[in-house]
Formats: sequence, structure tokens, C-alpha cells
Amino acid sequence: MSRPEDTLPPDLYYNTSESQKYTTSSRIQAIQSSMTERALSLLDLPSPSLILDIGCGSGLSGSILSSHPVSLGGPHTWIGMDISSAMLATALERSVSGDMLLADMGQGVPFRAGSFDAAISISAIQWLCNADSSDELAAPRLRLAAFFNGLYACLRRGARAVCQFYPRNAAQRDMICGAAIKAGFGAGVLEDDPDTKNSKLYLVLTVGKGVGDVTGVVSGMDGVDVMDSRRGKNSRKGVKEKKGGRAWILKKKEQLERKGKVVKSTSKYTGRKRRVVF
Repeated sequence: MSRPEDTLPPDLYYNTSESQKYTTSSRIQAIQSSMTERALSLLDLPSPSLILDIGCGSGLSGSILSSHPVSLGGPHTWIGMDISSAMLATALERSVSGDMLLADMGQGVPFRAGSFDAAISISAIQWLCNADSSDELAAPRLRLAAFFNGLYACLRRGARAVCQFYPRNAAQRDMICGAAIKAGFGAGVLEDDPDTKNSKLYLVLTVGKGVGDVTGVVSGMDGVDVMDSRRGKNSRKGVKEKKGGRAWILKKKEQLERKGKVVKSTSKYTGRKRRVVF
């Protein structure tokens, strides 16, 4: 059985008829509800929060966020973004409660820094691993970097994000997780029903260290693979970077990218001194 992302880009695959079929399927509704509830349990939000729903589609997961019971910390307010105008049109027909934005997550997350308490994404981020054109900016690694850098910037410090996804293979899974870690997240991968056709992966992300650390979220759970490349405050103690040097420039560029700023690409000439010519 072919994967949807191998057929067409998401904005073309999810046309009007496909969006209606997807939304009205009782099987899809049950699966979406189950995965959204799982994502909420991993977010572990103690009170009503503002949540970003990435790849919100027709608002199936958003409806779960809006109806989350008070006893479990809900209901939540949500804002969704999706690349398919047909999916968003279907959501409007359903009169969902969240606000929605037509946007391509592979070009970044267009929100002010620190806007959201949490984020979820259900069955969406694997689409970033497909290049839909020969344009260099459409390369999967660049799209993943733009997405995770933007997501990191729009979440408040201590926030969590949970992304359920279907990687094609281990290499694709590692590419996605690696992009998240490079953006600054602490990343843990939780697998439900491993080694079965119903296997589902959840990428649990945290911004900064402390009570929101991912290792505390998934500790004690079976089938957990935690990757955390964040360095402690004293990891570079005693190492002083020369101002204006290549390492100093790269560090500053990385800080600007995490804030959602656009910076010039790095090349072999970055930080290289120019010869004085008379």
C-alpha cells in the first residue's frame, strides 16, 4: 500500500473530495481521537492552555482539545495551521472553535516568540521528508530545520510539544529527531504497540531544562528511546570563544535562528579574515 506523501504534495492530495472522505470516516475519527488523547497525556497540562495544532487539517484533533474535561486540565484554546485549503474549508464547515491559518510548516512557524504553552501535531511531520520540487529550499533537511527552529521559537520556555508521525524507516526517523535536537529541543521518542502494524511513534519535545524536561515525562514508560544532546551551563566552562571568530559567529547565528530571525547561510568563508589589499 502506497503512502499518501508518495503520491502528491499535501495541498494537492487533500483536495475537497479527499478532505470530506477523511473527515467523515468513523475509523479516521477514532484513530485521531485516540492519538490526540495520547498526545495530551504526554503534554500533561495542569490547566487550560494555548496550544498550537500543526497540520490541524479539518479540526478533528482540535475538537478534542476544545472538549478536554476540566478534571484533566482542559478545555484548551487552540490555533491550527495547515497547508491544505480544502482541509481548512472543511473545518470551517464543521464550525470548529479554533482559529486557523493557511501555512506551510516547511517554511517555518509564523508566530511571535514564546506565544504558545504547548504544541501538538498528529500524522503530519513525515510530509516534510518528501521533496516536492527540485528547488534547493525544498530539500527535506532544510524544511525540517525551518519547521523545528520556528516551533522552538514560538513555544515558551519550559513548554512541551508532542508530534505523532509515521516515518518510512529508521533513517527517516533519525533525520526528524536529529533536526529537532539541532534546533535546541530535548527529544524523546515513545512507541506505542511496537513491532505491529498499529505501531505509532510520538516525538516528545521540551524547550529548556527543569520541570518540563522530557526525561521526566517518559521515565518509567516501556519502549522509550531518549536522545538529549543539550549541554549543561558548565559544559564549556573555561573555553573562551574569540569575538568575531568562526565559532563566535556560528553561535550568534544559531541564537538568531532560534528567535525566528532570517540569517545568511554559512559557507567556508564565514569568519575568515580578509587579506588587506593595497
